[in-house]
Amino acid sequence: MTETSRRGLILINTGPGKGKTTASFGTCLRAVGNGMRVLILQFLKGSWHYGELDAIEALGKTFGTPDDPAIVIRQLGRGFVKVGGAETDPEDLRLVEEAWSEAAAAILSGDWDLVVLDEINYAIGYRMLDPEKVAEVLRKKPEMVHVILTGRNAHPTLIELADTVTEMREVKHAYQKGILAQRGIEF
Repeated sequence: MTETSRRGLILINTGPGKGKTTASFGTCLRAVGNGMRVLILQFLKGSWHYGELDAIEALGKTFGTPDDPAIVIRQLGRGFVKVGGAETDPEDLRLVEEAWSEAAAAILSGDWDLVVLDEINYAIGYRMLDPEKVAEVLRKKPEMVHVILTGRNAHPTLIELADTVTEMREVKHAYQKGILAQRGIEF
């Protein structure tokens, strides 16, 4: 591969299996370790405190400074949203629109080397966000900005646009044995 073939990639982690966000966070670790600036925007999460929030805050300050961290994570939602017959709460729709505005501005700014749009595929799948709006920004992103989109049921328009798409497939899960989510593993 020659240096001229380097460019920012669009990656999608999708599918019904566990590990979509976790895989994107692994890429974030690799990026920060290579001196890149990383922004993680979580579209629906917001009501729970996840262990990765503290880890990313500490990592960002370690590799950056308290005033200019190398990695930033922001929860932009309220948590779980109503779907499947229930009308989506207008507040959740407003938060998704605000999250998308922030994400689009961050991608187009070129201030970040990697932008993770965590759970954006859910927001699109729940019809809270138009996939064409997302595709339009991705087509205009600065050449060296990488973007990762996570969540089940990635939209076909975005799959076509992406450079790399990984589908997580569940083979077996501890929940099926009645084992509850484990701190440090699931949250």
